[in-house]
Amino acid sequence: MTDKKTAGGRFAALILSGIALSVSAYDAAAQQTLTVVSFGGSYQEGQSKALFQPAAKALGITVKEETYSGIADLRLKVRAGAVTWDVVASGSGSAARAGAEGILEKLDYKLIDTKDFLPNLAGDHCVGGDVFSTVLAWNTKTFGDNGPKSWADFWDVKKFPGKRAYRKGVAGALEPALMADGVPPNKVYEVLSAPGGIERAVRKVKELKPHVAVWWTSGAQHAQLMKDGEVDMITGWNGRFDVVAKDGAKVAYTFNQALLDYDCFAIPKGAPNKDLAMKFLAEISKPQYQAEFTKYITYGPTNKKAYELGTIDAAYAKRLPSHPDNAAQQLTVNLEWYIKFEAQAATAYENMLSE
Repeated sequence: MTDKKTAGGRFAALILSGIALSVSAYDAAAQQTLTVVSFGGSYQEGQSKALFQPAAKALGITVKEETYSGIADLRLKVRAGAVTWDVVASGSGSAARAGAEGILEKLDYKLIDTKDFLPNLAGDHCVGGDVFSTVLAWNTKTFGDNGPKSWADFWDVKKFPGKRAYRKGVAGALEPALMADGVPPNKVYEVLSAPGGIERAVRKVKELKPHVAVWWTSGAQHAQLMKDGEVDMITGWNGRFDVVAKDGAKVAYTFNQALLDYDCFAIPKGAPNKDLAMKFLAEISKPQYQAEFTKYITYGPTNKKAYELGTIDAAYAKRLPSHPDNAAQQLTVNLEWYIKFEAQAATAYENMLSE
């Protein structure tokens, strides 16, 4: 009888031991699952194929993908102490402000190698993933190949008559105005930071106001305006114009005096797998991943080495915002200026629009 009890006890112990080992193995596996969040649609589909899943394979982990509408969604999670995401995709400006607000982790650039990045495309709290440009575009049915080539031209309603469309939000709206007013690109943020600089830029936009038929609020809207031929010239994002051009839109644009901006990746404050997330960001910052992503949208790599791999078609590379020939013509958006002055600038801009 005693032998049976002893045997039974040993058997039970073995079962419990097996369960403990299974739980331990499950926990280890769970720790190797990273949750990455982006904006969905064709953009995230491209990210998934070029970045997320190949990096997961290289690191031997599982990447679970979710979608969100932006940093505001993350803010709610952080404040509630309910962060379940490890990596979030974001616009650079939103990430910079979120970092200043304290809802993103500081990135470890000893681990994430950005030495071959274009200047100013990695911040304390976000690392650049792709480069896009806010460009000056025109209707080729109206102007053919002889459209406006500078912001001064955009403001010249006598030389280039026609309907304009301009951004309703302040982001990317004041810089072109100052360049149209004669400020050299490399002095734009210096002027905007000085007393009276914001007011000067707002006055210049007000000058153009009678000729603005549409104040656009989204990339989808400004692309549709050109697809429908509703305006003769417009500001907007290069990738959006390329998409509608493929569908027959009569649109062309120039990188001259464009605003070079970027989308980036960040780690939420309190991310469940912070260390693994940091390794993941280091992996997708490598040039081969960024070169692959260009196959899905005409946004350029932040890592200059991506152009040297030979995997991006040479002719196609020249259409990308971060190609050296194009980047040299542009003004890189200054995130520090936006962190410090955006609220003030937005108020002045909105007041002008409502007058």
